[in-house]
Amino acid sequence: MPKLIADIGGTNARFALYENGIIHNEVVLTKTECPDFVSGYKYYLQKINNPKISQAAVAIANPIEGDLIKMTNRNWAFSIEATRQDLALDTLIFKNDFEALALSIPFLERSDCQQIGGGEVKPHRTIGVLGPGTGLGVSGLVYSDEKWLPIVGEGGHVSFSPSNKREAEILTQCWQDYPHVSAERLVSGMGLQTIYQSIRKLNGEDEQFLKPLSPKEISQKALAGTDKNSEEALNLFCGFLGTVAGNLALTLGAKGGIYIGGGIIPKLGNYFEHSSFREKFEAKGRFSDYLKQIPVFVIQAKNPALVGISRVFG
Repeated sequence: MPKLIADIGGTNARFALYENGIIHNEVVLTKTECPDFVSGYKYYLQKINNPKISQAAVAIANPIEGDLIKMTNRNWAFSIEATRQDLALDTLIFKNDFEALALSIPFLERSDCQQIGGGEVKPHRTIGVLGPGTGLGVSGLVYSDEKWLPIVGEGGHVSFSPSNKREAEILTQCWQDYPHVSAERLVSGMGLQTIYQSIRKLNGEDEQFLKPLSPKEISQKALAGTDKNSEEALNLFCGFLGTVAGNLALTLGAKGGIYIGGGIIPKLGNYFEHSSFREKFEAKGRFSDYLKQIPVFVIQAKNPALVGISRVFG
């Protein structure tokens, strides 16, 4: 009997079946198609002719603490056990989405990843994983007793730290709206918008007469070179991610490499390689040489969190 697996982010929900070691019938559902987990689950099964399911495992962009899930970036709140009973499942497992992404790393091919600087991976050394999307996910892997164990946390909500005057000006703008400015406030889809809006304010532009831009529009204008504010915003965004990734690498001693997923960076292509990311990643004073040796990889594999969550079933 196939098992259902899913990856629920702040924007999209990805469902698939896992059977005999193979992931198939992948479908991405929008917020309209998946207004809540139960509706999305049933809608997905209808789309693939309602196979019989008794076991399901779900990666979700949220901490997993006990039975109640209340999502940070979606208006969802539900009980895992009540949902299991509602769906008549024998087993329903939820894990943090970046825990699932971390679990996929040992199963990725080298061709699934684009290396951004650094040297060679040190076998069986700690790995750091992060990625901006609707929010900022952070996790890692530690090798112990001949197996990889995930590190689960909420590193996206650490305090943002500027490294020069312009970045400090951006932070000062953010303090007008948020008493605590986390890394996620600036290194995420909403973060790119926040950076862009802060730049316009700092440049003295009157916002009420200017159309707000989506993260996608900001990225497109920056890549096309048609808007200076967008260009600066995207470059700052990549640099901010470099700072956060460097912090993670130092904290974990991630000689096994840093892996970047999420819904934004893999779409930037070669731009990211030539952005301020690597410079900021290594800009750690006396430990710059330490960081220069650590490779960073952008995960280009399709839906790697589904690979990771499938490992629940062996």
